[in-house]
Amino acid sequence: MSLKIRLARAGTKKRPVYHIVAADSRMPRDGRYIERLGYFNPLMAKDNKDRLKLDLEKVKAWMAKGALPTDRVARFLDEAGVMKRETRNNPEKAKPKKKAQERAAAGAAAAAAPAEGAPAAEAAPAAAS
Repeated sequence: MSLKIRLARAGTKKRPVYHIVAADSRMPRDGRYIERLGYFNPLMAKDNKDRLKLDLEKVKAWMAKGALPTDRVARFLDEAGVMKRETRNNPEKAKPKKKAQERAAAGAAAAAAPAEGAPAAEAAPAAAS
């Protein structure tokens, strides 16, 4: 059985509150869990102490049993000092994809074409005068 420490959504429509739970990874997100370890309320201000509540002793006990935290929970645990989370850096992700590069090249070519033709058009009326 693979264990995860993850978020389970609670609250009402458009007013989410998340329970931090230890659960079997095969169970649904809001389904059965083994133990509740805390909660997270994203609607509260980031400096509010009630935004995140974790029972660190229970978290450490579940991690000793082999439970792995999800990415979001790992962020919380990193802030609490329980575990070290490596920062991610993927510079390739920010680059435009093939279609966007083609559109940018076409736009640059279209912008350059009238700019090249404009001096010739201005020169013709001046010669006609």
